[in-house]
Amino acid sequence: MTSRRFVTGVAGPTLSAAERAFLRGARPWGLIIFSRNISSPEQLIELVESFRDCVGWQAPVFVDQEGGRVQRLAPPYWPAYPAGARYGTLYDRDGSGALAIARLAGRLIAADLHAVGIDVNCLPVADIPAAGSDPVIGDRAYGSDPDTVAAIAAALAEGLMAGGVLPVLKHLPGHGRATVDSHRGLPVVDAPRAALEATDFAAFRPLAGLPLGMTAHVVFSALDPVAPATTSVTMVRDVIRGFIGFRGLLMTDDISMGALSGTIAARAKAALAAGCDIVLHCNGDLREMSELAEAVPVLAGESALRAEAALARRRAPEAFDADAARRILAQALAEARPNAGMIS
Repeated sequence: MTSRRFVTGVAGPTLSAAERAFLRGARPWGLIIFSRNISSPEQLIELVESFRDCVGWQAPVFVDQEGGRVQRLAPPYWPAYPAGARYGTLYDRDGSGALAIARLAGRLIAADLHAVGIDVNCLPVADIPAAGSDPVIGDRAYGSDPDTVAAIAAALAEGLMAGGVLPVLKHLPGHGRATVDSHRGLPVVDAPRAALEATDFAAFRPLAGLPLGMTAHVVFSALDPVAPATTSVTMVRDVIRGFIGFRGLLMTDDISMGALSGTIAARAKAALAAGCDIVLHCNGDLREMSELAEAVPVLAGESALRAEAALARRRAPEAFDADAARRILAQALAEARPNAGMIS
């Protein structure tokens, strides 16, 4: 099925007639789910199925289900999961044990998502917070050491994939030093390139083989003093594809966020010109969605090959005792508290 190079949101828990017509005509590559789209498991299953009926194939359905502050599927229908800092606390005490727990958490999250038809999760987070940074990352991070962060991120990704859910690595090449929340404004990071390569960028390098990644709307002035990574040829080519070596499908963070300027169409065209494969649009505004659909081309060439390779890694979940796993996870996390030095 031919798709266009964007992932869309929708406004509510059911598709309106206008949204159905849009999805049939615009043919987005995927759908992203937010809390506004959820009222019950049964309703969510119907929404996912309705989207796939409109686009005519088993298109990927995304969500941000990290745990902590960022969890779209929430109680009372779904369990609450911890913020990423809790895995870092466990890792400080018992590295190998913490990785097993992180993998278990990823597997449990995947079980929740797979049951309602969601097959892509915007996790893991490989950002490393720095002193004085905006708390938008904060306790979502797994630690302050790139090796620790990469190890925990890899374990969570392994758990997701074992449960039939693809991970999205974020936010390439690093959002941790940002002093502004990119939802609201454009962060500018002035750290020297050597420092970035030793810490922020380094955490992503061991994760370069993951199937999908998401860019950061952050300017790194030592490399490109003007454009954020999402729309910077230099950052995509030399850092994300070059130094980090990321080989998967590269999607933008939400193109409607406050960090970016210009029309939705101009933002999308700049991101694709910089080397992003897919544009993400989240807010469910049908006018903006229509503008985006007119601006982006059909998925083709190397981007289509990367999309095909990513989706080829979807698989049936492995056999799993979810009840036993939840007991093990709860016991381990009851002993963990956020690191004293972690930004919250």
